[in-house]
Parts: sequence; C-alpha cells; structure tokens
Amino acid sequence: MNRIDLHNSHAVNPTCAGARRPEAKVGAVGSTAGLLDHGGDDDGFGAIVLLHGLMGRGRTWRRQIPWLRDYGRVFTFDAAFHQGADRVGDPAAADLATERFVGDVAEILTWIDRGPAVLIGHSMGGLHAWCTAAEFPELVSALVVEDMAPDFRGRTTGTWQPWFASWPDRFADLGEAVAHFGPVAGRYFYEAFDDGRLHGSIPVWAALAEEWGGRDFWTQWDAVQAPSLLLEAEFSVTPPDQMERMAQRNRHATYLRVAGAGHLVHDDAPEVFRGAVEAFLSMQTGRAG
Repeated sequence: MNRIDLHNSHAVNPTCAGARRPEAKVGAVGSTAGLLDHGGDDDGFGAIVLLHGLMGRGRTWRRQIPWLRDYGRVFTFDAAFHQGADRVGDPAAADLATERFVGDVAEILTWIDRGPAVLIGHSMGGLHAWCTAAEFPELVSALVVEDMAPDFRGRTTGTWQPWFASWPDRFADLGEAVAHFGPVAGRYFYEAFDDGRLHGSIPVWAALAEEWGGRDFWTQWDAVQAPSLLLEAEFSVTPPDQMERMAQRNRHATYLRVAGAGHLVHDDAPEVFRGAVEAFLSMQTGRAG
C-alpha cells in the first residue's frame, strides 16, 4: 500500500474542483473551506470523504488516510464551527441544525464532482453522513458510521460543563493534553486544536449536541439505501442497542461491535477498524482486499 506524506495534501480550489454548484435544494449554506484533497488511487472510489466528530477536525483522521488512499481519492472536511476559533462568529439557530451540516456535505460532494462518494463518519460525522445519504442518495455510494446512534432524546450537555471548565486556555503540548484527556482522546483533541488552543467555541459545540437531545434521526436512517457499515464501540457513548437496531431496520447495513474499544474506535482499535473498513470497501468493489 502507498504511504504518501500527508504534507502532500492540499486545499481544494472551488474554481477547479468541479465546475457545477449544488442543486437548489442544497442551498448556499456552506463552502469548501476546510476541504482537503489527500490524493489516492484514481482507479478506486472517486471520493472517500472522512467526516470528523464533535470537537474534532479532519486531521484527526491522519492515521487512516495512508491506507485509505489504496481504495480511492481521499478527502477530509472540517465541519462548520470546527475550522478555527476566529471562524465561529455568532451563529443563528438555523446554522446549528443538522440540516445545515448536511447541506455543507452535499455542497462539497458536488464541488468534488467525482461521482457518488463513500462517506466515513465518526460520531457527529456519522450522523451527517447518513442524513446526507438519505437526503441526497445520488451523491453517496456507501457509508461507514462509527459509534453514533439516531436517538439521544432527553440527554443534555449540562453534565459536560464542569469538564469544559477544567480545560486550560491553551495546552502547552501533546503531553499536557494526554495527561488531561487520556492517551487516545488527548491525541485526538491536540491534533484538532490550533497550537494547543481551541479551534472553535465550547458554547457552540454544546449547542450542536443539545439539538440531538431534542429530536431523533430514525426517519433519516430508515431512508438510507446505500450499503452501510456500522461500527459500535464496546464502551460506546450511544444509547444501548441502538446501533444494532439500526442494522436490523435497514437491510443495507452490516453491524460490528468492537470489543475493548472506546468512542474513538479508529484510534482505540485501529487494526480492527482498518480490517472492517477494508473488507467493507472491498465488498463494494469486488476486490479481494
């Protein structure tokens, strides 16, 4: 497999990455800011787009990008309000709705313009992936959803506040982040931060999660027609049994519970994650893996 230096990744220029705009129903809700093209096998999938979780960033996928390049052209995307603290502003309620993020994903897939894409999403990114597949099936060929469920109703972020309050203004280095969050989450957050500082707004991030506590996304999941791989951590943050029920309700889905893994399955159990995703992608292309 190719092992290409991640420094070869480059930002997508909308003027050359596909000339057509999204359909009118997508709306002008987002932009290609935060979209990076990491290259890959042009004989594979036209686009494999990695969507990060809440408080994450595209670069938290850096350990998966090298082997995914063997399966197609790989892109990462920093979601709105995760592109740097100076880009947050004062968002309106509509800007925080899941539909806004789905519009953003649809827009970048249209800019990429390489045919239906494989979407691989962790947590929040998984939700955005399946909602995009439901709303814009012509843009999505397959899904990988990592540790995310459709129904968090009744849950709030109130218990997060003491945790947020314990964060320093800046983490001096990776070691300090690891000491604060643990080895897996510490690396995840530090990679997302800008020189140790938050790359967004805690109140905005909390508001994004609060939306999930007030609605469910079963209707969107049930509408997905693309082949889907569901990966649930043994020590999941999702409500019990929901991801398994997702597979039971949707004949296009395959479910795997990853023993011993926490919420960040792709970093906590990287070999299991890789094996499952490679097998799934190979099934979609008829490759032997």
